[in-house]
Amino acid sequence: MESVLTPREIVAELDKFIVGQKEAKKMVAIALRNRWRRRQLDPDLRDEIAPKNILMIGPTGVGKTEIARRLARLAKAPFFKVEATKFTEVGYVGRDVESMVRDLMEIGVNLVKKEQTESVQAKAEQLAEERLLDVLLPNLKSEDAVRTRDKFRELWRQGKLDNKLVEIKLDNAGPRIEVMAIPGMEGMEMQFQEMFSKMFPKRKKRKKLKVKEAFKFLVQEEIDKLIDMDKVVEIAKERVEQSGIIFIDEIDKVCGSKDNRADVSREGVQRDLLPVVEGCVVNTKYGMIKTDHILFIAAGAFHLSKPSDLIPELQGRFPLRVELHSLSKQDFYRILTEPQNSLTKQYKALLATEDIDLEFTENALEEIANFAQKVNEETENIGARRLYTLMEKVLTDLSFEAPEKSKSKVVIDASYVQEKLKDVAADRDLSRYIL
Repeated sequence: MESVLTPREIVAELDKFIVGQKEAKKMVAIALRNRWRRRQLDPDLRDEIAPKNILMIGPTGVGKTEIARRLARLAKAPFFKVEATKFTEVGYVGRDVESMVRDLMEIGVNLVKKEQTESVQAKAEQLAEERLLDVLLPNLKSEDAVRTRDKFRELWRQGKLDNKLVEIKLDNAGPRIEVMAIPGMEGMEMQFQEMFSKMFPKRKKRKKLKVKEAFKFLVQEEIDKLIDMDKVVEIAKERVEQSGIIFIDEIDKVCGSKDNRADVSREGVQRDLLPVVEGCVVNTKYGMIKTDHILFIAAGAFHLSKPSDLIPELQGRFPLRVELHSLSKQDFYRILTEPQNSLTKQYKALLATEDIDLEFTENALEEIANFAQKVNEETENIGARRLYTLMEKVLTDLSFEAPEKSKSKVVIDASYVQEKLKDVAADRDLSRYIL
């Protein structure tokens, strides 16, 4: 499922959603293209080539996670994000580092199952329709059976039977057994749950539902019958092992000076991460998963530490490094206007549901961008996340009053923005809470 896009095309796709950060986009584009290149090689040589893991360095809110997430979508690859601070040394309270691979595999299975569902959806709906007609017309054996069935089929498709009550048989799952997780043994928890589910197999249960709801249940049952879960797991395993991406955020927060016990513990986390990143075999409920060719992208602000504070062995596993720059006023303005999913487009679409035509003037967006830069400089720099609550504060009153302003046009200009943000602008202590 690797992308066949060229690195330039990959960067162009990322540009549709993320402003700036050209070097980071270029690096991940090469990493993705190299996966495709690797698949073209002779199998013996292919197994020798491991992905070059990437370390992204930069403050929060500048696009590190979004670049990785969008890259995974382009590749249709399983993607999992985890904070390094969620882990502790084995034996202490915290998550086992191998759990990230188990979570990635779960995501991979769900991803493949969703694709398989889409491919069998039409067939499932066709089969569910026949089952629904069997319920609506039980034991129909007259000479006019075909004509009557076709008539009911037409009524159903026109929605004229949606509210009619029918009784159908549905799978009734056995009781779900919750197993308390033990740090470092999350795999056993899943295996116990699977074992208990087999001990209490599904049974059929009669249930009265409206026809429209009954059809949804029948479609899902038919989908479950059509999908071969063994095949799903097989495809998911191959995709996770060959094209999975794990994004380890806040890697800088497990760096330490080794001067105290807390820092020793942080080093322990790094050492526990090392074998997974280097390449090992992890036991999951779907079988053994190799991590040799999973792409690991680590990221951190490194305000209080530096990449060289990572243990040498872990540093060596992230040979590609790129620094992402802080966002300027111009970047904030571009974020508000250029991406396909920009905040302005989101708010315009939301308020359009209330029949309000929302428009932002250029100077209004420049004022918001200017304010975002100012607050980031004077308080904590949280990058583009600042825009979310600034926009929400500017539009709070309008969002509340929207139902009463239906069928109107609202223009947001610079003076409107200044009025809504004047209290925050005048109080530096208050502005630090505008995250």
